[in-house]
Amino acid sequence: MKLLLDEKLSDVIIHRIIDLYPDSAHVKTLGLTNTDDSIIWEYAKTNNFVIVSKDSDFHQRSLLYDHPPKFIYLRIGNSPTSKIVQILRDNFDTITQFWNSEVESILVLA
Repeated sequence: MKLLLDEKLSDVIIHRIIDLYPDSAHVKTLGLTNTDDSIIWEYAKTNNFVIVSKDSDFHQRSLLYDHPPKFIYLRIGNSPTSKIVQILRDNFDTITQFWNSEVESILVLA
């Protein structure tokens, strides 16, 4: 399972979770910064990523279009990078179950 972090999340997060989520990426490293959400959505769909974001626009898109791609919605407000890293690490089992589910398209982590 690989995660695609949107631009509102720090790209530093990738280096701190790569041991659990190999091949994960940040939109910045893929040259997708300042890109329309629909392009990021299609990139994630084509390349088998789970989108991770605090952006409610992706939440709406996920409700409208279902999956793939799957979407992890971080409902945590303004939080330090260390908290986001901890949430992704602490919820590894939950995220894995979500990834393996054939019916779930959105996972909300708060």
